Amino acid sequence: MAPTLIQFDDNRLLPLLFGEHDKNLVRIEESLGVQLINRGNQVAIEGPPDAADIARVALSRLYQRLKDGEEVEPGDVEAAVRMASAPTDLFGEQEPVIRTKRRHIKARSPAQATYMEAMLQNELVFGIGPAGTGKTYLAVCAAVSMLVGGQIDRIILSRPAVEAGERLGFLPGDMKEKVDPYMRPIYDALYENLPADQVTRKLENGEIEVAPLAFMRGRTLKNAFILLDEAQNTTPVQMKMFLTRLGENSRMVINGDLSQVDLPRGQKSGLTDAVHTLEGVKGISTVRFTESDVVRHALVSRIVKAYDAQEQAVQAPETSS
Repeated sequence: MAPTLIQFDDNRLLPLLFGEHDKNLVRIEESLGVQLINRGNQVAIEGPPDAADIARVALSRLYQRLKDGEEVEPGDVEAAVRMASAPTDLFGEQEPVIRTKRRHIKARSPAQATYMEAMLQNELVFGIGPAGTGKTYLAVCAAVSMLVGGQIDRIILSRPAVEAGERLGFLPGDMKEKVDPYMRPIYDALYENLPADQVTRKLENGEIEVAPLAFMRGRTLKNAFILLDEAQNTTPVQMKMFLTRLGENSRMVINGDLSQVDLPRGQKSGLTDAVHTLEGVKGISTVRFTESDVVRHALVSRIVKAYDAQEQAVQAPETSS
């Protein structure tokens, strides 16, 4: 069977495309079970036709990334393989892109692409899945993009402070000092997408508000992007309260990992209840991530998978009995 050939027109980009000691090519080979042979400005791809075609598409996307002036990092190589493996009709003519002042964010997995599209098209989006799938990061990116673009007036970012039992008054310091430990992942995403001085200014003038879930009661949030993170740790009553804060010209994203519920034993998660109750309601989209969508270090994906396997093994005897 003749190898699949792909040719590149700018030899200067090839060292960046292939990586040091061809490490990017090796990653693709190991992921797809193909062999990539560098021949000048061409790469010959040997292996099963379907896998060879995925490798060709992944290399083309990485090359285009370099032509657009972006870098190619190890995570980008794995993302390119995941995206090239997706059904060709998943994204339509163009994959969704979130644009902020600091970067253009593209999907690193098919589920991320679906999630990004859902946030652009729906007033309420549930993102459900394990840590490391980009749920919080992409939601904050979308919020910053809409704020900078003038589509909304403010961003509301919230998490339930379960570890403190929502009793923040017993913690030392002012309100910001009490809340900050629970909001650190959200702050990290903000600083990646806006210059530090702008984050500080917008926090001070109220364009960006970071607050625990308990502080949402009694409010109607208009012209806002509203994110509730770690929503698996809400009760059904808290979740209903939060959902009914949605006001005119607002978007709401609710994220959580149903395998990491920290509520008291026997207490039903508000996220589970809401997804079940609101299934099929117009204007609401639910996107489910799996361990295959983990986009952190490759080891994180293997850790998540191992824990899932252990949990299933424990549940199996209970089910059979």
